[in-house]
Amino acid sequence: MNTHEILEMIVGWLWGLPLIFLVLFVGLYFTLGSKLFQFGYFPHILKETFGKVFQRKSKKEKEEKGILTPFQAVSTAIGGSVGVANIGGVATAIAVGGPGAVFWMWVTALFSMMTKTVEVTLSVYYRNTDENGDPYGGPSYYMEKGLGEEKNFRFWQIPAFLFGAGIFTTFFLTVQNYTIAEAVSSTFNIGMIPVSLFLLLLIYLIIYGGIQRVGDVASKLVPFMCIFYVIAGLFVIFKNYGEIIPAFSLIFDSAFNGMAAVGGFTGAVIAQVIRMGVARAVYSNEAGWGTSPMIHSTAKTDHPIKQGMWGAVEVFVDTIIVCTITALTIIITGVWSSGLDGATLTLTAFETEIGQIGRIVITISIFLFGLTTSTGWYTYYEILLRHLFDKTGKVTTKYKILTAYKWLYPIPGTLMVVYAVVNQLPGKAVWYFADIASAIPTFINLIVILILSKKFFTLLHDYKARYLNIGTVDPDFSVFYEDKVKKQNKTN
Repeated sequence: MNTHEILEMIVGWLWGLPLIFLVLFVGLYFTLGSKLFQFGYFPHILKETFGKVFQRKSKKEKEEKGILTPFQAVSTAIGGSVGVANIGGVATAIAVGGPGAVFWMWVTALFSMMTKTVEVTLSVYYRNTDENGDPYGGPSYYMEKGLGEEKNFRFWQIPAFLFGAGIFTTFFLTVQNYTIAEAVSSTFNIGMIPVSLFLLLLIYLIIYGGIQRVGDVASKLVPFMCIFYVIAGLFVIFKNYGEIIPAFSLIFDSAFNGMAAVGGFTGAVIAQVIRMGVARAVYSNEAGWGTSPMIHSTAKTDHPIKQGMWGAVEVFVDTIIVCTITALTIIITGVWSSGLDGATLTLTAFETEIGQIGRIVITISIFLFGLTTSTGWYTYYEILLRHLFDKTGKVTTKYKILTAYKWLYPIPGTLMVVYAVVNQLPGKAVWYFADIASAIPTFINLIVILILSKKFFTLLHDYKARYLNIGTVDPDFSVFYEDKVKKQNKTN
């Protein structure tokens, strides 16, 4: 067996029926348990998120504990998720699973809006305040406090270690640098390795300023790059408006019937269609993966649910809007069955309708998407490292490790490009690395948030009582775990 076949076998096993079922089940469980919160309260969610971006902050809001504003946090999170997966990943899902994979991406995303809300909410609720007064949180934190302290599970370190180890595999098995290098190289006829080195330097410039600078850059780049890409995609789609309905018909039909071989497309059975759709949805919007809740936990907010709603918006923007634009562009232009995959397939779709200018526009989008994704992920690893070394109690050691990590972070992405170029790996093989890296932490994190579901529903009930006048407010309820512990210590 060659490398490509081995990777395909591993992905088929990791993203088999158990994990696909778990991803869909957890999303459905929280959707029903919250009484369809992401659907019934969608106008409220938009009002409390995007609706407040440009409002002046009150004195109380300015004094809230946090490193980033809610918008900077979600921009960093969207920058970390809306990236090459939306362009190269969606293209690969269609190239391997056919147009039907798009349907399963939609289904996963609609339910996962609630999954992301839960992750973010728990991360903010259970977050820690460090020696500088800055808050940090994430799955490893709610494993320690929710499982360990509240539920007295003495072995909480085991799932936390497995989760952290799974996340850190993406430190080495990263596709951001590769996809950018692939796109720029094929468009401007520049070697992939020189492009990769240039990206490495840009990443260093941004992460040098730490999480604060990453959030600042993301809040400026992310809105621009999303609007830029969506407008280009809509132009292609409406230019071929007569193909829109046939494209949707093809998506729905092949979602349940698989897809026979056509053109350069090799065909896909229904299991492969579903697997590719669910796996790419998770890798794209990261719902259930446990990644973006880490940056959300640093946001200034007075209630965990408020930041949790940004999680729902994040998934909606990422998959329902941006991924759909990519998918329809590829299907409507007919290039999906050309035998191409990855970023090259998306670039070809735009070039078919807009010419070389279209290809250049989307290459710039890929470059910006990949840059914000790479810098966004830097913050996730930093927060995991902070939690790990906070447990040692050695502040000096922690900062030495964080400094070394800052210098090492961009290097593996460049090495992945060198490895792919030297070994002539196809784009599909590189994306299999991404699927492997996302499977393990997703499985662990989904199990944990199911166990902690009661806490989420309690927080949601409190939010509805406080801000929607639904139910009665409990004056003794603490909306942050640290406040709850302080009250208990005073009582004792």
